[in-house]
Amino acid sequence: MIANGHVVGDGSWDLRVFVTDLQTERQIRVKGDVHIGGVMLRLVEDLEISMDWSDHALYWPEQNVWLTRTRSTLDQCGVHADALLHFTPMHKNLRVQLPDLRYLDMRVDFSIKTFSAVVDVCKELGIRHPEELSFCKPLEPNHLKFNYKHLPKKKQETNGVQKNGHLPPDTNTFIANSSPAGSTGSLDNSPFMCAPVTPSRVVPHSSTPVGTPVGTMGTWKRNGYGSELNGSAGYSPNVTNTSLSLEQLNGTFDSSLASSPPTPALEARKYLVRPKSLIEKARMNVGWLDSSLSIMEQGVREHGTLCLRFKFYVFYDLNPKYDAIRINQIYEQAKWQLLNEEIDCTEEEILMFAALQLQINLQASQPQQYQSFDSNGTTPSPQEDDIDAALNNLQNTLEGSSISARSNDITSVPELKDQLRFLKPKRFTLKAYKKYWFTCRDLHLFMYKSREDMVHNLHCVMDISLKGCEVTPDVHLSQNKYVIKLEVPSADGMSEMYLRCDDETQYSRWMACCRLAAKGRSLADSSYETEKQTILEFLNLQRRAEEPVINPSSLDIQVEDYISSKYSKKSKGKLTQRILEAHTNVKDLSLIDAKMSYIKAWQLLPDYGITLFVVKFMDCKKEELLGVAYNRIMKMDINSGDHQKTWRFNTMKAWNINWEIKHMMVQFEEGNIIFSCLSADCKVVHEFIGGYIFLSTRSKEASQTLNEELFHKLTGGWS
Repeated sequence: MIANGHVVGDGSWDLRVFVTDLQTERQIRVKGDVHIGGVMLRLVEDLEISMDWSDHALYWPEQNVWLTRTRSTLDQCGVHADALLHFTPMHKNLRVQLPDLRYLDMRVDFSIKTFSAVVDVCKELGIRHPEELSFCKPLEPNHLKFNYKHLPKKKQETNGVQKNGHLPPDTNTFIANSSPAGSTGSLDNSPFMCAPVTPSRVVPHSSTPVGTPVGTMGTWKRNGYGSELNGSAGYSPNVTNTSLSLEQLNGTFDSSLASSPPTPALEARKYLVRPKSLIEKARMNVGWLDSSLSIMEQGVREHGTLCLRFKFYVFYDLNPKYDAIRINQIYEQAKWQLLNEEIDCTEEEILMFAALQLQINLQASQPQQYQSFDSNGTTPSPQEDDIDAALNNLQNTLEGSSISARSNDITSVPELKDQLRFLKPKRFTLKAYKKYWFTCRDLHLFMYKSREDMVHNLHCVMDISLKGCEVTPDVHLSQNKYVIKLEVPSADGMSEMYLRCDDETQYSRWMACCRLAAKGRSLADSSYETEKQTILEFLNLQRRAEEPVINPSSLDIQVEDYISSKYSKKSKGKLTQRILEAHTNVKDLSLIDAKMSYIKAWQLLPDYGITLFVVKFMDCKKEELLGVAYNRIMKMDINSGDHQKTWRFNTMKAWNINWEIKHMMVQFEEGNIIFSCLSADCKVVHEFIGGYIFLSTRSKEASQTLNEELFHKLTGGWS
């Protein structure tokens, strides 16, 4: 039987396709064995419009999935007769907020995995090692008040691309029908630890980025205001944003991102959310996108806003010669973490950071030279990098050997010997520091009552294994306080003890020793001298000068741009005076050196690089904190942040997720832990762990190609 020109009963049906560019719907007669590519070809022929459709693909809103495999059939994709597909561009306009809070209007591929989209964006921006960054959705105050599962669901408006009324999933919502029930993050059965990988050396481009179609960078304005966003994504507030203008930049595209305005637009700063507790700091990690899903599949629509941020705090090969943009954006992210009180520091430390920030602002007004690149996007003399690396390795080797040479016997085991004050706090007991003699060798700390006992190795009072312990500084220069807090693994969790040093020299020796021992490195390690010197430099930067070299009346310093609100309660004049006094220590630093000093000082803070989550461990009713760092995960007290248990990645065997009940299990040599994540989707925790494992495989000796397949194998949660 024939009806309307079609054979009835032959298994065909009318497939509805909405063409978003034309805002029109077409029907195509298809069968289940028709390929996706064939559907698009017939649709284009039916439209009879001469234009370039190569960037278009089919998107299925009801299932929230792109049909990008053109050789797959409709049956294989599960497309049925009542489905409505959208024929829409894969590249769409996206408002991207950089770490310095500026906004860029960019053309981003909404159909590829978020990880790949970030790689493409970083290539356009000239940021090397894009695997360290990711997209996250802007936060609103509600996200700090509630855990992820209890967040009030915001009613979302439907627009032209959501006519069927299907709401996109919220951030991090795992798409169950596209993933199996289990994870394959096993370190035993996978060969991924055998071949270290290094990402490609992506370098800045001049002016118009290579490979970017004309007009794809959108309209950029400098120190101007863009239009109000109508299609906000996920958590994005509808605000008027400051955006960059490529046409109005003085100089190249590279140098504009290598320096940032001293203060951001008021609108950008207004929408920053400030955490007031450890729980709120943990809830700030709810916004990270799933790197294995596309932007579109996570509720982001065209003209929406996403934040580009450094997600993993391991900055590989940070080179001032080639990373002016990357260093500036890392510095800006560090600065806003401190000003927004996302990371704690002492008053002396915040004044030091303010002084470095002032020096950066002063130097930014001076002409700077940036490393140029050839037309192929490579450095002009890569051989020089190899020579520099070889010289650095030789220097480190010589520095390491000098440690052993101090004992005049290269066969002896290096050790530290000193008299320190010791305190092991106990509940309901007030105890003072007592002097003991200490020696550290082979990752162990030995305590003796007298110097004679230490010399002859007699009557050891305590033997402390430093490997796997948590080392935290407690320093106040004005109080002459140099304390090292040790949290040592024990049968009852983490046991606290404190070592108090007499001066900064003694403190730097023992702090460097304890930090290396916690990572399983002895005093013979070549990095000991470097670590000790870094600690000394950090302390010297905090010292106050008797009087500033700059007259306070000659500068108009807005204190709130330099000091977090926690420490800005004093008078503006007094704080300005103290900032300028601290500035005396850094007045001779160049722009890039000041930024590098800021980053290095940020990395020395106790809370640096620890990403927090609110979790509930199996067979435990109360909520606790889980901290994820580059080399370990920590169980922490949710109120005080004290470490209760630490597990190192080098003892980890596997990590798995039960997607049905959203429980995560991590297997270690010493046992397994099982927990559910309350402040974010468990996929976020899984991705942080797998991401740090991936970053640990980077090496100069390995291939310079970014292994995206390996990244997704470690972070995706499925084969």
